Amino acid sequence: MATVTVLNAGMHTLIQDCGRFGVADVGLSQGGAADLHSYCWANYLLANGANAPQLEIIFGQLSLTTDADICCVLTGADCRAVISCNLEPDKTVAPWQTFVLQQGETLRLGYPRTGLRTYLAVKGGFKVLPVQGSVSTVVRNQLGGLLQQTEQALKQGLPIAAGDQLAVAEHAPQEGVDKPFSPLAAPSRCIPDYSQETVLRVIESYQVGTFSSAFKTDFFNNDYTVSPNSDRMGCRFDGNPIVEQVESIISEGIAYGAIQIPPDGLPIVMMSDRQTLGGYPKIGCVARVDMAKLAQSPPGKKVMFQRGDVNLLTQEWQQFSRFFGLSF
Repeated sequence: MATVTVLNAGMHTLIQDCGRFGVADVGLSQGGAADLHSYCWANYLLANGANAPQLEIIFGQLSLTTDADICCVLTGADCRAVISCNLEPDKTVAPWQTFVLQQGETLRLGYPRTGLRTYLAVKGGFKVLPVQGSVSTVVRNQLGGLLQQTEQALKQGLPIAAGDQLAVAEHAPQEGVDKPFSPLAAPSRCIPDYSQETVLRVIESYQVGTFSSAFKTDFFNNDYTVSPNSDRMGCRFDGNPIVEQVESIISEGIAYGAIQIPPDGLPIVMMSDRQTLGGYPKIGCVARVDMAKLAQSPPGKKVMFQRGDVNLLTQEWQQFSRFFGLSF
């Protein structure tokens, strides 16, 4: 079994899979890859299981080495990755295409050209002990990720740190005359352009009737930018607040992608690490197939909301989940 050693963990790197389901009744967050599109393509290109653990890297700067040849792929934001080995010139790594990281080589990521999150997957996935049915790291729940044994207690739910070691299930195929390594790439039409404006299609909720027509018109015509105060729990926005007196509601379960309207009039979209209950009224829910675009929108990125067709969006999600073998 190969082992990967982290040399530099970057700003914030987490172990993620598809998430932790069926635990909201005990107050735990779902977690899971924020950009499911990039995550699923990474596992698909390596012929991994749909839930194989990966590294989710925010703003790049990760570097790691390996003690054996491993087959890898980088998807999501292009961080201008290179492979270094001794005094040899650096080799450029193409994103969205499989490659072999050989024993003793170092993989280094720079800052992303566009986008926010990069996914590193290895053949067979990283070997991590699941907790509550998932390896997904949820820092706010102190759950998942690598289990760290300290003098005081066993800790979990921590970001990846320099010096951490990750076991890898499978070695890479050996290159040779008879069977050279053949990289596999995602089709160009499936690779997002993160420089484009982020347009999020919205499925209006049962509470939409509590908002006035003027409010809804302003909401769907307003320009927002992603706030620096956003995180994996919720994406906040800066822009022109649309304040309206809406009746308070009893706290209730919050769906992935739900758009809460707090008293300050600036929406909050609930992300993977959202809380299980909330009492702000909700104008709707961002379509699941569009949440990957939001996950790749860094602070300052312009975002617009657009009414979506629930039937069309349902079909898109069904096609996506069938193609990648998702079961949730």
